[in-house]
Order: sequence, then C-alpha cells, then structure tokens
Amino acid sequence: MTTETYWLEQAWLDTNVEPGVAVDVDGDRITAVRRGVDAPPPGATVLRGLTLPGLANAHSHAFHRALRGTVQVGSGTFWTWREVMYSVADRLTPESYHALARAVYAEMALAGITTVGEFHYLHHGPGGTPYADPNAMGEALIQAAADAGVRITLLDTAYVASGLLDAERGKQPDRHQLRFSDGTTEAWAERASLLKDRPHARIGAAIHSVRAVPARQLGMVAEWAASRRSPLHVHLSEQTAENDACQTVHGCTPTQLLSDHGVLGARTTGVHNTHLTDQDIALLGGTTTGTCMCPTTERDLADGIGPAVRLQRAGSPLSLGSDSHAVIDILEEARAMELNERLRSHTRGHWTAAALLRAATADGHAALGWPDAGVLEPGALADLTTIALDSVRTAGPVPRLAAETAVFAATAADVRHTVVGGRHVVRDGAHESVPDVASALTEAIAALRD
Repeated sequence: MTTETYWLEQAWLDTNVEPGVAVDVDGDRITAVRRGVDAPPPGATVLRGLTLPGLANAHSHAFHRALRGTVQVGSGTFWTWREVMYSVADRLTPESYHALARAVYAEMALAGITTVGEFHYLHHGPGGTPYADPNAMGEALIQAAADAGVRITLLDTAYVASGLLDAERGKQPDRHQLRFSDGTTEAWAERASLLKDRPHARIGAAIHSVRAVPARQLGMVAEWAASRRSPLHVHLSEQTAENDACQTVHGCTPTQLLSDHGVLGARTTGVHNTHLTDQDIALLGGTTTGTCMCPTTERDLADGIGPAVRLQRAGSPLSLGSDSHAVIDILEEARAMELNERLRSHTRGHWTAAALLRAATADGHAALGWPDAGVLEPGALADLTTIALDSVRTAGPVPRLAAETAVFAATAADVRHTVVGGRHVVRDGAHESVPDVASALTEAIAALRD
C-alpha cells in the first residue's frame, strides 16, 4: 500500500468550498481530511483549482459515442435516431468495442468522471449468435474501463422483446435487436450470473424498458438484482409512445407496471423519467426510486424535460448521465438540469450549486452501487476531480463562489486533474495511459464506418 498527501488549493466539502485542504491517502482510500492547511505540506501533490469528489456518469451507452455528429444532421425523431444507432451496433465486435470503449472512457476521465454506469445491452454476435465467451462484449467494457483508469458498474441489461403484446409475451426482436436479446429472461439471468465483481468493476442489472421485457418477467430481473444487492436501472417513460403502448396493453403507466411487479425501490434508478403523471411521481418518490437525468441527450433527441424538481421533492434522489454522448460533460448535465427547469418555469434557482454537485458525485455513485465514493471524507475511495479556476471560462469570481463557477461556467475542458483510487489518471489535462485520446476516438470510430 502506498501513502500520499494531496494538497487542495480549494476543496468542495459537501456543501461549501474550503481553501487549503490536505487529503491523506493510504492505498485507494482517504484516511484524513485536514482543513486550514495554508501551504502544501512537504512532499504533497498539489492540486490547484477547485477539487471535487470524482464525478459519476450514471448512464452511458459507450457505442453511441460513434454517432456524434452523424445524428445531428437533418431532422427526425428518437425513432429515426434509433435506426442509425442500430447500424453502428451491427458492426461491433468484442475487439472493436473494447477499442471504442477504452477511448470513450478515457474521454470521460478527461472530463473528471471517475465512475461510469454502463447500461449494457449489446450482448451477442450478429444474428444473436452467442460468442464463445457469452459475456465477451461485457468483458470488453470492463477491460476498457480498467485500461482507461476509471471504475465501472456494468448494468447488464435484459432485452428480450421489441415491443408490448400482453402480460405474457412481447413482440419478437427485429434483426438488429437479436444481438441484444438472450431469448428469455431466464437465459439473461443465467448469462449475467457469470459476470463477477472486481476491484474496479461492479455488476448490476437493468431492464431496458417495459417495451423490451414482458410484464410477467419484470419481477425476475428485480429479484436477480435484489438477491445480489445490486443496482437495478430501467429506461422509464422517455417517450410518450411507450406510455401510450403500455396504457393500451396493460391499462396503466410504465411506472405503475414496474411498481406492480416489484421493480421500484431504493436500489432502483429510472433513467429519464420524462413523461410522468402525478401518481407516477408519487410512486417513484414514495419508494425512494432514483432518477437519472440525461439533459444533453434528452434535448438532442427532443425527448422533453423531465419533472426533476417534483421528483426530488417527492423523495427520488437525482443522478446525472451522458447517455448517448452527444457531449461528455457532467458539469454541463448538472447545469442543463437547472437551466431546463428555468426555461419551463420562468423562475431561477431550483437547485443550489451544492445540490447539483451532489447529484454529480455522491448520489450518482450511490445509484451505481458505490456508496463509498463521491465524498471527500475519511474512509471514502480516493477519487478526486480538479477544475481549473484560471481558464477563460472560470477566471474572475472570488474563491467562495468556486462551486457556482464550476457548475454554471466550467466545462469538461477545464478539468485539470483526475485521481482514481489515489492514482493520477489525468494530470494537467493529459491522460496518463491513453496519451492521445482524440486519435484513439478517431481510429475506433473510423473502423466502424462502411
């Protein structure tokens, strides 16, 4: 085990910014947080700027990064966007997926993200043929995270149908979705059970949506996650078409359907939660089911603005994700959540900077099954993100407003250092193990083109 001291010029400690904080690290854990340390102790690693706990990206589809730019051409809907997404999924192999995900996760590290929640449903080979290792694609993602120096929660996703038929059955997957499907939820559980936690990786579960898992099988996924005390995520009411189909087939909203089958609860997170009724909000809040907002994707796909303020007031913890990776910038996700609400309500100040940072750190990590990360306190994982306070975006405000500056002005480009488990992954804006992240992205994406 190695010991080290980091001296933080400015540190965000839960609700406020403190100058001159020394953080002692033993191995991958914080052992002490000392305030009022006016100068760096001898031998300390100096982090100039504002240091936060590591950021959590609670919702990622790594291969969607290959769509950036392409899907911004012309007009369309979520459903036309999905067809382009399928065309990229069709081309991926375990090797090319590893190369792409390694570059994407390195981009996340450059953006100060120390933990990613990968909502993983691209399981099999073309036509749905299993690989010799049935988890080859998931293992590629886990290895890519290790290579990029970040933590990962692999949310292995049940996806067995292409739409709703009745309580017993779903529509058969189309030719693109065969790669996503295990055929039955029982087969999904058998395959997912082969995946194992490791120091940088935790295994969770996901229900792709109520479209993709027949109602009578929803409880099986929930029970699988509960038996392992693992996080469980689900795309929920992202599109009004999903709500309409659920009402037609089941006579209720997707939220009510999930509630009826035991899916909601403190270890569950609904992703998007965009088009909800008052009763839906009460169900989610009353069960402390989390909400992961992905504002940059929700606006890119014209999905709508979710009722995040009402959800949080009802008792639903908020986290943030970059989802389709239209951009990878958790500070922008936090800022967008507040600014979207301002546009809708015509009022300002729905969340403080501290509340938005909590969604980006502690609550994001909790949603991913890492309750020991996302805070700067003894016993926590030594994951740190330092934001420059002297860039053209962040220069000027007084130090006591550093948190507000970070949330409302800084971008991923202002991340100066990223430390994961006491080890520098990004130093002075450069990735330590992926020297040229832009080239790695370019090469990985070019390999997927026709």
